[in-house]
Amino acid sequence: MSEIAAAFGADLILLNLFDVFEPKVSGLDVKYAQDTVKRLKELTGRPIGVNLEPVDPDAKMESTKFELPKGRIATAESMRRAEELGFNFVCFTGNPGSGVTNKMIVQAVKTAKENFSGMIIAGKMHGAGVDEPVADEESVKAMIDAGADVILVPAVGTVPGFTSDELIKIVKIVHQHDGLVMSTIGTSQESSGRDVIREIALKNKTCGVDIQHIGDAAWGVLPPTETIFELSKTIRGLNHTISRMARSINR
Repeated sequence: MSEIAAAFGADLILLNLFDVFEPKVSGLDVKYAQDTVKRLKELTGRPIGVNLEPVDPDAKMESTKFELPKGRIATAESMRRAEELGFNFVCFTGNPGSGVTNKMIVQAVKTAKENFSGMIIAGKMHGAGVDEPVADEESVKAMIDAGADVILVPAVGTVPGFTSDELIKIVKIVHQHDGLVMSTIGTSQESSGRDVIREIALKNKTCGVDIQHIGDAAWGVLPPTETIFELSKTIRGLNHTISRMARSINR
């Protein structure tokens, strides 16, 4: 799936539901599990990241809370393991029902600064089952102060009530502190078709975001390839999209 995403224009590959203590990628054969990420980078020619979830045991839940294996939870041990496996970046966010809170994301960033040498992405793309604002200025400032390189926010048009005005304020705060903003499509709309993806891409680029994420909720664990292509084409035009798709990983 990672190779398919790269072939249709993805610049970064983020592994979700990946257990760092039992590393494996479906369809990828390696002699030693320790070499899983290294092999994936060789095949895709892309930086590879992993999603680790900063679960809050005291989270006030709006939905059923799911128990996660320790290899998916953001701890100092899992971050050091991600470093050993060769991940280029870590992403601290929460899947549905995970019980991830902004408070724990801030703590995870602080822990990562001492245990992981790659890029740190932090924020929420939806509620993760928790009764709290998904993205607000106070949480964003706390994540920046903790050392996050990229602030993750929901894309305008995905989470009800999160508006362009709110996103623009967050973008300005992050850019003033020399950080980047990644808007995310993580509400299953990654499979909503090209027209929806095009509108989301333009709207969020207009708000000033630097990176556009597209999630994994489609027929399998990859968005439809047509939407990856549409996202890329909308953001950077056909010439740069084709160049990205056609370029050899040996360059």
